[in-house]
Amino acid sequence: MFLSVFDIFKVGIGPSSSHTMGPMVAAGRFLGQLRASPFHAHGLRASLHGSLAFTGVGHATDRAVILGLAGFRPESYDAAAAERALESIRQTGRIEAEGLGTLAFAPETDLVFDYGPPLPGHANGLILMALDAQGDVLLQETYYSIGGGFVVTEEELGAPPVTTAARPVPYPFATAAQMLEMARYSGKSIASMKRANEGVHHPAEALDTGINRIWQVMSDSIDRGLETGGILPGGLQVRRRAPALHTALQDERGLNLGAPHTVNDWISTYAMAVNEENAAGGQVVTAPTNGAAGVLPAVIRYWLGHVPSASSARLPDFLLTAAAIGGLIKTNASISGAEAGCQAEVGSASAMAAAGLAAVMGGTPEQIENAAEIALEHHLGMTCDPVRGLVQVPCIERNGLGAIKAVSAASLALRGDGHHLVPLDACIETMRQTGADMSDRYKETSLGGLAVNVPNC
Repeated sequence: MFLSVFDIFKVGIGPSSSHTMGPMVAAGRFLGQLRASPFHAHGLRASLHGSLAFTGVGHATDRAVILGLAGFRPESYDAAAAERALESIRQTGRIEAEGLGTLAFAPETDLVFDYGPPLPGHANGLILMALDAQGDVLLQETYYSIGGGFVVTEEELGAPPVTTAARPVPYPFATAAQMLEMARYSGKSIASMKRANEGVHHPAEALDTGINRIWQVMSDSIDRGLETGGILPGGLQVRRRAPALHTALQDERGLNLGAPHTVNDWISTYAMAVNEENAAGGQVVTAPTNGAAGVLPAVIRYWLGHVPSASSARLPDFLLTAAAIGGLIKTNASISGAEAGCQAEVGSASAMAAAGLAAVMGGTPEQIENAAEIALEHHLGMTCDPVRGLVQVPCIERNGLGAIKAVSAASLALRGDGHHLVPLDACIETMRQTGADMSDRYKETSLGGLAVNVPNC
């Protein structure tokens, strides 16, 4: 299947692509389905299941569903308007849905957190219902938020994934082995093959405009995170650290006393800036998820700001290469923390960033594949255990370390010739198997790991 760069990188809001963006998108889809139905609904109801229930409050899933039913979308989210809408719905018990009129919805009773067994299709499940005046169900749909803002219905889950229109592309690789074979046969780079595939679905100008917007939103999220202090919401009293770290690093610039490894602090600070913005509900780009949104932007900012040979003209190559790797991981394993732990989120992001950096620093397709494999391999087994269900601890620092690993992986790969023992495809399959074997306690439920061993109140 073809996954576009715009499937992997989506502009949205924090704190979670699977727990915030996905449920909001699902609610919007349900409204569309209701508008197309012959029924005249009187009210709405929703139930959250699995990880969406256990960590829903910390991930703002309840807010996302309500706002989605009120017509809000991640890509055009207006924070001030959202707060006004939420307050009105809480006060009146009614939602004004475009094309559907006024619908009864009392958040305290019509939004249910079901802490029983998860729905059978995926750890992130929600059921949306439209009711008649007597409270009987007129229309019901089950949705699964499968990571990275992707949403499927129960029926779609069992069918071939649908993203960008299924038109033939010139380089249809579904595995890293196929990707490398096509690169050898064609003489093209991974980025060039990805661009040719994108060209089937997007005019060249639209593709470049979209890629530029992706980086602009990423860059803006770094800048806001470096400038904004205070305490993150949610009750853990986690203080934003990126501004103070950035100030200290700037003050040390030009001094002869700085250790070479200080560059790691710059990389971590860039990543933490993004994830502090994400934790505060700000605008970020899924890369490939919100929980891992800081890794790839941090590596790009490091490359542009600290590597003498860097040129912003190569940014599309970085993002297209990263998207190619992200597509392989999503297709053959998972990018969802609720499905496979944090190895699927920060691990995938680190692999994507390593591949992108290796590409813009002159790596061959074999070296790029090696970089991605090194980065992913050394995240295998990483659990997703957010304290109090918030995308803060350990998620923010974890992005910083994921970015550092990406840079190290790219550097190691570039010092070799691309030959290595473990293929990227084997590493991706290992990640899939590890996720399947992993206890649900360590898959974004906050029922194990740091989530139960760190005081969170």
